[in-house]
Amino acid sequence: MNQLSSLPPGTFSPVLQALADALGANTVLAGEQLLDRHREDWSGTPSHEPVGMVLPRTPEDVATVLRICHLHGAPVVVQGGLTGLAGGANVQKGELVMSMARLDRIELLDAAGGTAIVQAGVTLQALKEAAEAHALDFPLDLGARGSCQLGGNAATNAGGNRVLRFGMMRNLILGLEVALPDGTLLTMLDRVIKNNAGYDLKQLFIGSEGTLGVVTRLSLALAPRPGWTGTALCAVDDFQAALALLRAAKARLPGLAAFELMWRDFFDAGTAAIHAAPPFAEPAPLYVLIESFAGSREQGEAAFEHMLEHALSEGLVQDAVIAQSQAQAEQLWAIREGVSELLSQCKPCAAFDVSVPIERMDALVQDLRTRLEASFPTQSHLFFGHLGDGNLHLISGPFESEQALVDAEAAVYAAVGRFHGSISAEHGIGVVKRPFLHHSRSSAELQLMRQLKGLLDPKGILNAGRIFESSTPAED
Repeated sequence: MNQLSSLPPGTFSPVLQALADALGANTVLAGEQLLDRHREDWSGTPSHEPVGMVLPRTPEDVATVLRICHLHGAPVVVQGGLTGLAGGANVQKGELVMSMARLDRIELLDAAGGTAIVQAGVTLQALKEAAEAHALDFPLDLGARGSCQLGGNAATNAGGNRVLRFGMMRNLILGLEVALPDGTLLTMLDRVIKNNAGYDLKQLFIGSEGTLGVVTRLSLALAPRPGWTGTALCAVDDFQAALALLRAAKARLPGLAAFELMWRDFFDAGTAAIHAAPPFAEPAPLYVLIESFAGSREQGEAAFEHMLEHALSEGLVQDAVIAQSQAQAEQLWAIREGVSELLSQCKPCAAFDVSVPIERMDALVQDLRTRLEASFPTQSHLFFGHLGDGNLHLISGPFESEQALVDAEAAVYAAVGRFHGSISAEHGIGVVKRPFLHHSRSSAELQLMRQLKGLLDPKGILNAGRIFESSTPAED
């Protein structure tokens, strides 16, 4: 007996019954069996009641779900770790939820070759821990590492704290297996870096937010675990000093992994949110968090200290704190990663994740600060980001009305467009940024995106309405 049989008469739908018949008991849920945690991601955007939920256990199950939904014209939303901020995993009206949580196997970890094959529901933290046992690391690192899933990381082309050294998720993917909307299972699990045998089809699906296919398995590149990690927090006087410090760090630290910039407003709020004492006696306009790797402590410490001595002597840094232990390093990173606490304090708020050419970042911040403080003088506007890769974050709020929040979003994204940046650096478009995509993509680009969607998902069943408005039958 499957779980659908416990539902009241008349609640069965043909698609749910077909899924239960194909996948067996304990795979399809509906009604009161659905949990609140499956209803929405971290974006805080509205989510509808799903028509049901399916939890496939294998890639073949995922393909079966899509084949059945394609046959019935039933719209599906794919959910991973639900850590997104763009509303892409939230349920829209009439959608069936497909959770990837049960695809949680690490199928292969090749220590000699430095590769891993994992199922899409494996969390980032689980892979990092498995790699650590072999003196390896999966270099992607996010604050949501304990919850986010690797399939979702691929679908949104996740970035995080170490893009400066290792690149985006795209740079760490050797191959993918993807279930297409019609149920075709496309296996492209290459484990080699050099492969120019025709089109690199995996690139179609990385960053496509689950609109073209569902990632089921990934072939990933691992890196040697660093023998030494150095962490320092620096107080700097202005943005130009921070840029000069970035150039010095790039030149003098071969293992430079992270270069995080925090404006004073964010730094003060972040310190207070985690109930930490300010690490400096005097406040500074800007703070830079630096992380660098090396093969050994001797190599790493010498280069790290020499770079900071140079920065201090040149006046690029006014004061610095060097972590003397892993615990101290975590305390410094906690200030930068206290975003979840700030988001909860500022609700309802707008959380921006944009990118801009590095040399224009300060001008964009000044422009945004002037506009937002004039239009929303009672709200907080907190700036921080990854200076090394041009990724700027902004938390604004709390807003008294939904219209005020939308007006703030419109102002920010229009400014990003004027500065020739991207309205989404990491989390994708989802539904939150959909109305503003024209600030970063031309009409010709949008038309080609729609053509690709129509080619691979002609019935429009898969993550419909994400990235751009859907005109497919699934939303009619």
